[in-house]
Amino acid sequence: MKAIVYDIHSFERPVFAQLNEKYRHDLTFVDMRLSEQTVQLAAGFPAVCAFAHDQLNTAVLRKLKEGGTQLIALRSAGFNHVDIREAARLGMKVVRVPAYSPYAIAEHAVGLILALNRKLCRASSRVHELNFSLDGLVGFDLHGKTVGVVGAGRIGGAFARIMKGFGCRVLLHDLLVDPELEAIGATYIGLEDLLRISDIISLHLPLTKDSHHLIDAEAIAKMKKGVMLINTGRGGLIDAKALIGGLKSGKIGFAGLDVYEEEENVFFQDLSSGILQDDVLARLMTFPNVLITAHQAFLTNEALQAIVSTTLANLDSFERGAIENEVRIP
Repeated sequence: MKAIVYDIHSFERPVFAQLNEKYRHDLTFVDMRLSEQTVQLAAGFPAVCAFAHDQLNTAVLRKLKEGGTQLIALRSAGFNHVDIREAARLGMKVVRVPAYSPYAIAEHAVGLILALNRKLCRASSRVHELNFSLDGLVGFDLHGKTVGVVGAGRIGGAFARIMKGFGCRVLLHDLLVDPELEAIGATYIGLEDLLRISDIISLHLPLTKDSHHLIDAEAIAKMKKGVMLINTGRGGLIDAKALIGGLKSGKIGFAGLDVYEEEENVFFQDLSSGILQDDVLARLMTFPNVLITAHQAFLTNEALQAIVSTTLANLDSFERGAIENEVRIP
């Protein structure tokens, strides 16, 4: 199938080259993100392959339709950046990668916890400067701590299992109850109680109207003083300005973020030669107890293989008339 792949990254190209030997799709790669300024490049392509920060709003979708696009193949599980209703109205199909490696993201969340707790970034910098002092590097045992998991799907479930392995008490909040997670000793609980009791809170939710700014000033006020907050879900789950307030007051003792609500204009780019224009992100970066990674939790060999393989298979299924992994209007 003829498809244009927007926002291609260097770490994706070899995976596409390898796996497309099986499918033989006619792929054109562009480094630019899909937007109203670049949508004209898709003219004549029946399929558009988009990444997490590509714009798929009403205006872009209408231009794609005019150019002959029939299929939007997302290289992501999330689809909050797509106007699904407009795509349906235009008769365009949207497919996604519903699951790739829950372990990649769950393990990254654990990595953020360990790095924050044991001050690993600070310790490493000191050693490279020949400063072998241990002052200011005191952490705490994870064993016996209470970990709250908000969103206990595949990723949240994998995270919960890891934290049980550390000897933590694991609390879960989700609309659905997984008996397998209960069987390992995890306990389902209301959100307010989870916020109040947990020493560590980790977010593993999709971004919806209901979950937008789930963690706001009111939610932070309910948390235990000195709580560690981890977000590898979606940036919009946390009100970043409220997070800053929580950090300044000491209510939040640590924050580990792999996502940020305004990351679209920052992440996946090299801005090292310029000046960061996002004042909120710049403020977050000044806190010594905040660790930010640029949406890399998914970035493992296994996850990349799964994302690209599913994307190519989605193109193939559309071409055969048996669509798989379609995003439908909720």
